[in-house]
Amino acid sequence: MTSTSRPRIAVVGGSVTGPVTALLLLHAGFDDVTVYEAAPASAPLGGGLIGLEHPALDVLDRLDIPQHEFVAHDSEAIVQMTIRDRHPAETIRRTYPGRNTTWTLLHQALTCRLPAGVLHTGMKVTALAEHAGRPELWFRDGHTEAADLVVFADGRSSTGRRLLDPDRNLRYAGYVAHRGIANITPEPGLRDFLRLQPCPGVQFNLAPVPGGCDWTFYLNCTSTEYTQRFGADPTRRVFALPRHVSPAARTHVDTHADLLLPADHAAVVHATTTRMAVPVLDITPPQRMVWPVGAGHAVLLGDALAPVRPHTARGANNGIEQAAGLVAALTQHRKYAADITAALHGWQRRHLPAAVAAVHRGPAIGHQLGLGTQTAQ
Repeated sequence: MTSTSRPRIAVVGGSVTGPVTALLLLHAGFDDVTVYEAAPASAPLGGGLIGLEHPALDVLDRLDIPQHEFVAHDSEAIVQMTIRDRHPAETIRRTYPGRNTTWTLLHQALTCRLPAGVLHTGMKVTALAEHAGRPELWFRDGHTEAADLVVFADGRSSTGRRLLDPDRNLRYAGYVAHRGIANITPEPGLRDFLRLQPCPGVQFNLAPVPGGCDWTFYLNCTSTEYTQRFGADPTRRVFALPRHVSPAARTHVDTHADLLLPADHAAVVHATTTRMAVPVLDITPPQRMVWPVGAGHAVLLGDALAPVRPHTARGANNGIEQAAGLVAALTQHRKYAADITAALHGWQRRHLPAAVAAVHRGPAIGHQLGLGTQTAQ
């Protein structure tokens, strides 16, 4: 990569962080950008609630994505209720410095802005090699693609992390985020994010989304129980799709809803036909974000670098902020011939501490809530 060349940049991962990175690069004048997504175009898409803090929202503003396009309810309130005998015992209202969206709305807003030919679906990366002094991606279908910079933004079960930083493996934290979207709400005109805490080891979150409400029910669960209910070990099945949710898993959630939640919230759970589950995972904190590959580089960012527990609300925020910082560093290289290696390591020095802090913060929050059995090392 030189200031006079047109660097070829490959972005691996088409969820949220990958498309944000690609759009920022294109807006900054990098015109040879390709996004590779492992899932085929025909795969069903969907995801849960995402809290975006002001720095991440500002990045989306810079991409000319109007906030009303992905924020359906602009409340900044979080209403936290202690539940006793299935009734609210104490209510605390506080302000969240950001907005809530859903993965579906945000993903649509991002991918519809990618120019034709940028996003390639069904492209599963299997290896990263050096060829003729440049990084080269190998794909499952047998073909290869060369690049000057490879950006791995491919999520919690990242292939890039396995290739670049193989000693950092996912560890199950001992509890599960059961989730669903219901076409009813526990109260008319619901706008705020609700957090119900019936007892240690349980938390129920609910927020309005278009057409109903999105809920997440955190319950402790052993690895063996997870395997029995969802068909695979939690570090292998990092997302349990609707087809993986067994009748036993559904009964388990319904039973706890009836035992612990107010009747109207339990009714929302019972009314949800399509459900998913996400095992909460920990990982050893990262020590780097940048790797040389010949004369080029590969980087990890977002959940590919360090998946964090959902209670931190830092997953999407980390990825978007890291992407913006990366493009700023690359722009200094392209426009002013800044040394690319120094620029990338400066980016790493600025963003790595925040990623490490979020990894540590997740188990601390889980311990306070009585959720899980393990902590990150």
